[in-house]
Amino acid sequence: MNTNQKALVKATVPVLKTNGTDLTKHFYTRMFTHNPELKNLFNMSHQASGKQQHALAGAVLAYAEHIENPQVLINVLQSIGNKHVSLNISPEQYDIVGFHLISSIKEVLGEAAHDELIEAWTQAYNELAQIMISIEHELYESALKKEGGWKGWRAFVIADIVEESDEIKSFYLKPRDHQLIADYLPGQYISIKTFIPELGHEQPRQYSLSSAFNPEYYRISVKREKNGQNLPDGIVSNQLHQKKTGDELWVSAPAGVFYAHPESENPLVLISGGIGATPLLSMLETRKNTLQNSTVVWLHSCRNEKVHAFKDHINHLNTDNQWLTTHIFYETVDNHSDPVKKGRINLQEIRDEILIDNAKYYICGPEAFIKAQYNSLLQLGIAKEDILYEEFGPQLLHLN
Repeated sequence: MNTNQKALVKATVPVLKTNGTDLTKHFYTRMFTHNPELKNLFNMSHQASGKQQHALAGAVLAYAEHIENPQVLINVLQSIGNKHVSLNISPEQYDIVGFHLISSIKEVLGEAAHDELIEAWTQAYNELAQIMISIEHELYESALKKEGGWKGWRAFVIADIVEESDEIKSFYLKPRDHQLIADYLPGQYISIKTFIPELGHEQPRQYSLSSAFNPEYYRISVKREKNGQNLPDGIVSNQLHQKKTGDELWVSAPAGVFYAHPESENPLVLISGGIGATPLLSMLETRKNTLQNSTVVWLHSCRNEKVHAFKDHINHLNTDNQWLTTHIFYETVDNHSDPVKKGRINLQEIRDEILIDNAKYYICGPEAFIKAQYNSLLQLGIAKEDILYEEFGPQLLHLN
């Protein structure tokens, strides 16, 4: 891009701040009308709720603001690239998205979308697409080179199903071809894809791998989400909860930028809300298996005992390992003999437990939960670079 084109793109920042979501809503409607096959790749629950449109609007705005040096967004782009690889996105699909995005800019801005502006945004999109294609190519190649690695979708069979709580089930997935499976870093996820009769097409979802790596299977633990009255929230999780052993799912290779490296000796402070425990459980089990025995403190919050998944397992780990300390918080407590705290996590109240030299802090849970814990850690003097978080769904938070 030349200097004039970058200036034109940057000049659209005020418009994107006020009307960005209108643009992205128009874009998705246009794209799914002309290319309905892409519904197989997009989470239609997030489309219905507006989360995806909001996330894309934020991403387009951020790119326009940093058009002179998009490399400052590399961490965000790496995260998006991992998500794309888990969905088997191809370079050709960037052409489709680019066509509908530029067309949407023309149609939404109307007369304001003069030829020079459209040319500038076309060039900006093409350069971004090449950055993403390059990132994803490296990720695809890396996955293929790993023992047991693969690209795209691979058939897996549900070998076992375990009820972990009133609303969470674990699914043990083994490859249909009985070949090796790729290992992963604790905290990463896989995508699963299954046909949804109510929608008439497939739907993919990302689920964190909820155990330390086992060469025999992948384990995901899925919360059954309640359907909203007019939204398809939970349509995949509800169908998964109806699956039986022997049923087949399509699975992508492990991916993700939220992980604790097994060779790291940093103490860990794990902070989870609800189903956000799943990637942190993988970190905890992996830390146990590496026999490093460096300090781990886990704080977990959920509504009550009935929805508390992995309770007994964590209690056993806590009892058997002196390096592990757990703090459990229930919003409502039925059994006062349980060693739990009533209410929500308050980091200020247990600061002495979590202020540990050289610790890394991992947060996973709902958006509001992550924000609250992140800000509390900052108030306690924790550096941003020592705080990592995983937001399930479209990336709406940009805290670091």
